[in-house]
Amino acid sequence: MTGGNVLLLILLVLPLVGALVVAPMKNSPGTAKLTAMGFALASLVLTAITWFSYSVAAAAEGTRFQLELSVPWIPAFGTRFALGIDGIALVMLALIAVLVPIVLAFSWEEKLPEGRTVSGFFALLLATQGLLVGVFAATDVFLFYVFFEAMLIPMYFLIGRFGGPRRQYAAVKFFLYSLLGGLIMLASVIGLFVVSGEQLGEGTFTWTELQAMAASVPESTQIWLFLGFFVAFAIKAPLVPFHTWLPDAGAEAPVGAGVLLVGVLDKVGTFGFLRYCLPLFPLASQRLAPLVLTLAVIGILYAALLAVAQSDLKRFVTYTSIAHFGFIALGIFAFSTQAFSGATLYMVNHGITTGMLFIVLGMLIARGGSRLISDYGGVHKLAPLLAGTFLLAGLASLALPGTNSFVSEFLVLLGSFPRQPVFTILATVGIIFAALYVLWVYQQTMQGPVRGAAVLGALGSADARSAGAPRGAGGPGTMLAPEAAAKKGAFPDLSGREIAVLTPLIVLILVLGFFPGPVLDVINPSVTATLTEVGLSDPVGGMSR
Repeated sequence: MTGGNVLLLILLVLPLVGALVVAPMKNSPGTAKLTAMGFALASLVLTAITWFSYSVAAAAEGTRFQLELSVPWIPAFGTRFALGIDGIALVMLALIAVLVPIVLAFSWEEKLPEGRTVSGFFALLLATQGLLVGVFAATDVFLFYVFFEAMLIPMYFLIGRFGGPRRQYAAVKFFLYSLLGGLIMLASVIGLFVVSGEQLGEGTFTWTELQAMAASVPESTQIWLFLGFFVAFAIKAPLVPFHTWLPDAGAEAPVGAGVLLVGVLDKVGTFGFLRYCLPLFPLASQRLAPLVLTLAVIGILYAALLAVAQSDLKRFVTYTSIAHFGFIALGIFAFSTQAFSGATLYMVNHGITTGMLFIVLGMLIARGGSRLISDYGGVHKLAPLLAGTFLLAGLASLALPGTNSFVSEFLVLLGSFPRQPVFTILATVGIIFAALYVLWVYQQTMQGPVRGAAVLGALGSADARSAGAPRGAGGPGTMLAPEAAAKKGAFPDLSGREIAVLTPLIVLILVLGFFPGPVLDVINPSVTATLTEVGLSDPVGGMSR
């Protein structure tokens, strides 16, 4: 076992150990927070070491996976505990490592449901991180399946125990959808093992061996196996019509868990398309690409229209995410280098942008005590920094030039148009809708007179009622001079801790908007390798057979 092998293994185990250490600290919430943050920061440092240990030059020369570890696991089943990363997996590991400390810092003072402990909440966040590392680093298909299913457990408890009023319903729906997709994928995993036995003389779950035999598997067999993996990944992504679990889960999840759910866990689906569906079933991928592209474009337009119609802030974010995943799927199944690279970069940028949007809206909801868009107005007069960060996150979400999302969305559209002009033109309409729903929500909540929950948050319910607010929740018609509201100081602007939480995300949005090259340099060799494995080459951004 080399140093590189140990590095990847520790990166997987460290957050899981952290979860076990933090979980028993029920009576020491301060210690639990500091310990969890220590493990998260250690993982961040270790991920940075992994990043610099990865050789782009070796990947360009044809090394498919680096920092590999492979030891026998269940010899009777032909499975191995095999880990390794390519450029696509590496950027996803970096995204996890950056988001988890930010999530922990945001959740530092979060009010948990009665009877729930800080130690339990932070331990589940660390467990989610560790299992996600396993998903992205696994190079044995059966091991990937185990991590794919295991990561549902901590997220189920994060939603079901620490979420909103409908948390049990949302948690069960999330779990059942994901479990069903996983069971369908398991059938294909078993089928792949059987087919490998017929092709190689001995069944295997090793990714490199399965990919080497992929071209010799009949197309009809590939299609059935592809569909098993595709359904599981489409649910996780989520693509329309497999998306209905996300609005409920995202809306009811605590904000910290929601950031990991929408920012990282969903990427397992699109990562699965790139790592498993395309290289292991190349003929089926090309045959069924029009179906996937149709679902992707429907998702872009349908989710954008639903985002405009939302009254709940957190559900609004989930529908914008569904639209964005349509762009990612479009880039993947357009089969061009530019579109592939754009889709992979989109996965990273979406996690950063949507994570920031989720956190900013969480800060707004914590102040106003309401998730309803109609319960806010004039917030920029009370909390200009909060309003400004919301605007930046929103502009990045609609892919304004100069923000990180613009580069990835532009690459997806530029690479997809030569191959799929009709689908690309239809998808472009979604950009117009994105500007509509983002700017509409910003105008409703941040502009205009101070009203609704902003008044109640600024004055307290008794003072708000005396100023004309309806009893209970602060009606949208309640208005008050911003100076009078600000004097009470109960609807404060961003605190020092909150500024520290948002600053890394703001920096990443701007830096990746102007300098995406270092990330694209890591991604591109793996993108080229994936196209080659599908049986395609794309030297100039189009596609040639």
